[in-house]
Amino acid sequence: MNVSPLDLRQQRFSSAFRGFNRIEVTAFLSAVADDYEQALRETDRMRQEMMRMEAIIHEHREHERTLKTTLITAQKLADDIKAHAEHEAQRIFREAEGRTELLLEKAQARLGEVQREIDGLKLKRKDVETSIEATMQALRHTLDFVREQDARDNRVLHALTA
Repeated sequence: MNVSPLDLRQQRFSSAFRGFNRIEVTAFLSAVADDYEQALRETDRMRQEMMRMEAIIHEHREHERTLKTTLITAQKLADDIKAHAEHEAQRIFREAEGRTELLLEKAQARLGEVQREIDGLKLKRKDVETSIEATMQALRHTLDFVREQDARDNRVLHALTA
């Protein structure tokens, strides 16, 4: 049986011999009705507060799901960026190795050219030294010949003047 505060306030009892005091019963029913009404209001307020809290909890759970999704997406994006950076670093490293090898080959080829030029210059130097030695020998022979000629000419001249 559902009894409302209004039912308690409007309830009337019949009179009986040696019954309860009407004023006390009415006052008691009024007090009970007030307490019951207050309890119903409090229950209604609690229900509304509970519904508000459930809505807030639902909203927080939605935010939590959104945050989890965002974090998972951010982690995946970070992993993708890291993987791409590692791949790019490996590509750059391979290119640098290739360029290094090419530069090394060019340097070795140039070293070979320089070594051949040095060897050629050494041969030319040897030829020039030989040529200078030959020229110096020829000049010595010429000088010796001129000295001998001068000595003969001086002897002849000395013999003629003597």
